[in-house]
Amino acid sequence: MSEKPFLGVIGGSGLYQFPALEKIETLELETPFGKPSSPIVIGTLAGKKVVFLARHGIGHIYLPAEVNYRANIFALKQLGVERVISISACGSLREDYSPGHIVIPDQLVDFTKNRPYTFFGEGFVAHVGVAEPYCNELRSLLFQSVKAAGGIVHSGGTYITIEGPRFSTKAESNLYRQWGMSIIGMTAIPEAFLAREAEICYATMAHVTDYDVWHENESPVTVEMVIKILNQNTEIAQKAILKLVELLPEKTECDCNNALSNAILTQKTSISPNALKKLDLFINKYII
Repeated sequence: MSEKPFLGVIGGSGLYQFPALEKIETLELETPFGKPSSPIVIGTLAGKKVVFLARHGIGHIYLPAEVNYRANIFALKQLGVERVISISACGSLREDYSPGHIVIPDQLVDFTKNRPYTFFGEGFVAHVGVAEPYCNELRSLLFQSVKAAGGIVHSGGTYITIEGPRFSTKAESNLYRQWGMSIIGMTAIPEAFLAREAEICYATMAHVTDYDVWHENESPVTVEMVIKILNQNTEIAQKAILKLVELLPEKTECDCNNALSNAILTQKTSISPNALKKLDLFINKYII
């Protein structure tokens, strides 16, 4: 592919394809971490190259904990993607974040248990900084884009990621509210952290589908409820991505693409040959 992609989009529950893309081609990729969740679709949007990946696979076949997040992010990096928008469903833990609204979160809390969290290890140690887990530059433009697309959108909020696949108990849901969490979902982690390790700008368009199970005047969350809201919001999501492509500058001004500059601890002479080969795509500019 001669032209570097302008944007990557990872579609979650309810968004398995992106019909607005033109001149599409499909790629089957292999990575050192296995195959991505789905074939990657490359197309044109507003004259710019955009790539799309279905997080849960074609036909939604992977549980949140079964998604090969490492392969997904690595594949996007292989293609030269520098900015990624994650589209996902979430439950609201706040009265003012209502079903049908869209949230552009600015913080994350990890409450998952059994997922590979990093590209590093096997003789190569790096500690990436994630105090601000989302790219603030990309978040701001995504917020503007959703608003321009006609969505009711909130900028900011803490996204707590649980293991799933079950939904929360009422006790858990009320506990998360006491902690000050804003929305709840199952896929932000480790995706956001892996994007930072890969030095990719990352932001989430979270579609509120329900009030989880805490709200006494609303029905507890169901799959039917989730899909209904996502179907309603599909047009807004696609319009927002189109607007975002129009708003994005050619080059970023954030520090995401230098996230590893002060993260690598292992001395070059001590890094295992296997780790060097596996992660050359990420670390070549630092290990010279």
